[in-house]
Amino acid sequence: MTKDAGVAEHGSFTAKDYHDPPPAPLIDAEELTKWSFYRALIAEFVATLLFLYITVLTVIGYKSQTDTDLNGDVCGGVGILGIAWAFGGMIFILVYCTAGISGGHINPAVTFGLFLARKVSLIRAVMYMVAQCLGAICGVGLVKAFQKSYYKKYGGGANELNEGYSTGVGLAAEIIGTFVLVYTVFSATDPKRNARDSHVPVLAPLPIGFAVFMVHLATIPITGTGINPARSLGAAVIYNQNKAWDDHWIFWVGPFIGAAIAAFYYQFILRAGAVKALGSFRSGASHVRN
Repeated sequence: MTKDAGVAEHGSFTAKDYHDPPPAPLIDAEELTKWSFYRALIAEFVATLLFLYITVLTVIGYKSQTDTDLNGDVCGGVGILGIAWAFGGMIFILVYCTAGISGGHINPAVTFGLFLARKVSLIRAVMYMVAQCLGAICGVGLVKAFQKSYYKKYGGGANELNEGYSTGVGLAAEIIGTFVLVYTVFSATDPKRNARDSHVPVLAPLPIGFAVFMVHLATIPITGTGINPARSLGAAVIYNQNKAWDDHWIFWVGPFIGAAIAAFYYQFILRAGAVKALGSFRSGASHVRN
């Protein structure tokens, strides 16, 4: 073994052995017989419940603190910056807590992107999305139960397309915002990066939470920031007003398109998945001819 063989791709640090994990099976019925699968579903449900409870309470609290009819201060409260921190900070905390149990998705768009990249099976993806949506509904339900006097008055934390913005702008904001999030998820959890940069103590939930924070800063004025269909559905179901449902499709179509683009970009362009697949096909064809 040569001296250079133990040197990392960049720098002089020794890299860990790296192997691409095999793709998850499309349908893995055996998962339904494992306790670890149901434990992961519970983790996704509880994490999404807590996420919606804290963040929607933050939104309603901010609006009540700045309500001049209640002698509020228009410059008071946590502001948009504080709301963005609440969303990003909770994602950081919850991904850190649940990553080792369920992968810490807490978002159907993230689950969809990982499914397209064959990181999770179809059964796990669908069940995760159901658990996330139910958790979101229950989380917002708790907010309404504890803040009933303020809940309806301040919009229930529901995502709505704000005045002055067209449907196309709102959809584009959700697509790009979700692309940033899911792209960050792929980058932060890439096993190749973890092997190559093992000497760098990067905590994966940190860049994911920070991505959520940054996207909220950019898109709160446009759509209130969805980038998470479960978050938008939970708030819309409990609030249940026409305005919350009018453009609700944006908060599903946009995130799913953004997640799909991010999965394709990372897997087939940055990770050269298409080139590897073509090389494998040519190698197999050559072997057959010989």
